[in-house]
Amino acid sequence: MRQPITLVASKFEDLVNVGLKQLISEDPNLTLAASEVPPDRVEDAIRKHEPTVALLNFGSLRTPAQVFELHQAFPQTRIVVLANRPTAAECNQMLSFGATACLSKETEARDIIHSIHLASRGMHVLPRSAAAGGTNGLSLEGSDLLTPREADVLELLQEGATNAQTAQRLSIGIETVRTHARNIYRKLGISSRRDLARLGRPGETVVVDDTKARA
Repeated sequence: MRQPITLVASKFEDLVNVGLKQLISEDPNLTLAASEVPPDRVEDAIRKHEPTVALLNFGSLRTPAQVFELHQAFPQTRIVVLANRPTAAECNQMLSFGATACLSKETEARDIIHSIHLASRGMHVLPRSAAAGGTNGLSLEGSDLLTPREADVLELLQEGATNAQTAQRLSIGIETVRTHARNIYRKLGISSRRDLARLGRPGETVVVDDTKARA
């Protein structure tokens, strides 16, 4: 079983703060170690809690270079930046500075949580509006974003685990593994395990739909 994902969240607008806390509390695999962290205390919070993922508010960054500084100081912590309708240039800049994901605050709640799970595995995540100019990574519609459990199965299948081994490691049934595998193939537009070798590896890009309801 994977270890729980711990998070440190910087300070966002009040409604976003409340929404993030609620979303994270509803996912048993996520643990919020610190929230509403002032911009000048984010580094201290990451150093203290050593989170899997740090959620940063783009609007409160001193400069975009702060992402680079945090990535250099804490390379094991995945950085997820939430912004108000980020442009392609802003998101690409965040990723070039070391962020694992850049998302619009308008992304659906479900997809924000799924994106945190994917980012914790090192998969780059961008909003569709920011990736509209083209991306060489993996493109998934919001409704077809991998679920956290599907991401678990994907990771093991890519390692070469059999259905039985995957079932044992995740404590689920073999038929459940097969169902997840079929869903993964459908969502990724592939037909065999051989195709998995080129998809979803750390550093690949997942695109989520940010044109729906606000999170």
